[in-house]
Amino acid sequence: MKIQIITLFPEMFTGVLGSSMLWKAQDKGAVSYEFINLRDFGLGLRKQVDDTPYGGGDGMLLMIEPLVKAVEQAKKADPTARVLLPTPRGKTYQQSDAKRLAADHQGLIIICPRYEGYDERITNWVDESFRVGNYVLTGGELPAMIIIDSVVRLLPGVLGGETSAEIESFQQDDRTVEFPQYTRPEEFQGLKVPQVLLSGHHAEIKTWRQQQTES
Repeated sequence: MKIQIITLFPEMFTGVLGSSMLWKAQDKGAVSYEFINLRDFGLGLRKQVDDTPYGGGDGMLLMIEPLVKAVEQAKKADPTARVLLPTPRGKTYQQSDAKRLAADHQGLIIICPRYEGYDERITNWVDESFRVGNYVLTGGELPAMIIIDSVVRLLPGVLGGETSAEIESFQQDDRTVEFPQYTRPEEFQGLKVPQVLLSGHHAEIKTWRQQQTES
């Protein structure tokens, strides 16, 4: 999978994409990350990418022209890639979306908004808009990292275990939470591991785990 990220701050992704599973996925060839600096498509000598909103209001909006040029360049590199826009106006991002995007085997182009937002006309070049929660952030970089992490970890061979992703929270229906888990020692400061997990009785363990899931 090719993931292209349109952003004014590509350096924000260095530590996240260069660590742990996201780095291992790239090292294995399961994914490649590419950055498109929106400033490269800015207008005029100052490479302007934002302007004041029509109708008045505080703050600045990302302009339509640099955004479209950046998307068009990304599309040249991967014509079938899906364009995603993190925005409070989008639908709530869920595990089912991550599973679908990982299974589609299409590349992703993720636009990272900044400032007070973006010219709404860019949505004509966007396939899906998501919000990662009912709160406001300073830009789309953090939501982009969340989307990337949730998708890449589901690509074949990234997690390692064949069933690693199957028993996780939200994997079945976006609501079911994974059962609690424990490891050694059996007792710590008076807190004990549930006896059923020490019994070796697989049927009882399975029943207990099913009872512990929440919807």
